[in-house]
Amino acid sequence: MYPTGPAAYDRAITVFSPDGRLFQVEYAREAVKRGTTACGITYDKGVLLAVDKSISSKLIVPRSIEKIFQVDEHIGIATSGLVADARRLIEDARMKAQRNKLSYNEPISIYALTRDICNTKQAYTQYGGARPFGTALLIAGVNDQPYIYETDPSGAFTEYTATAIGTGKTDVEKLFEKEYRPDMKKKEAIELVIKGLASVSEGELKKEQLEIITIDSKNSYKEMKKESIAKYLSEPAKEKKSSK
Repeated sequence: MYPTGPAAYDRAITVFSPDGRLFQVEYAREAVKRGTTACGITYDKGVLLAVDKSISSKLIVPRSIEKIFQVDEHIGIATSGLVADARRLIEDARMKAQRNKLSYNEPISIYALTRDICNTKQAYTQYGGARPFGTALLIAGVNDQPYIYETDPSGAFTEYTATAIGTGKTDVEKLFEKEYRPDMKKKEAIELVIKGLASVSEGELKKEQLEIITIDSKNSYKEMKKESIAKYLSEPAKEKKSSK
């Protein structure tokens, strides 16, 4: 007797269900939803990425957990989902960026890199014996202007001005829809991503667990120091005290 229902179609990535679904891709999306929240925002002269590592044990060394990776001087990638899968894609991205620079003597465009990464993702949804990458990526960078692309395990990608991936995606995006402005300054953008991460964090945000990078045409890729992050985290506390 042959199995019926979803069980008949979720064993192989290449088999569509009668209603046109690829269950293995949907399962990969579930892995992303369980990942830590990552945010990306474009501001007036650049773009930033921020991640709350949500470390569950005080025995873990925070710096050993990577959620934001530098690809080139003008590109950074934040991940949510299976970090091991993301590392494979990021290694490919770094190779593509360097090959482009050597071949054409210019930095790779954010769109071209995103398209190449998503072509790889899509290939792993089409051939037997493979599984989809269980990770979503926020690919951020600056060419002629700042860009953020969100990628899906299926290989689809979408450009955003501000977005989030991971566990708190829906709640953070609702906040961004209310408070984001295209002409925001860097300081305002940092304050907004911290507010977004704080709204979905299980506990109080800590500087050791928060990772923020900025990219603009002047300073290129730059990771914020923990001392600077601590100042931003302390500002809401000061405001609360002054309002009492």
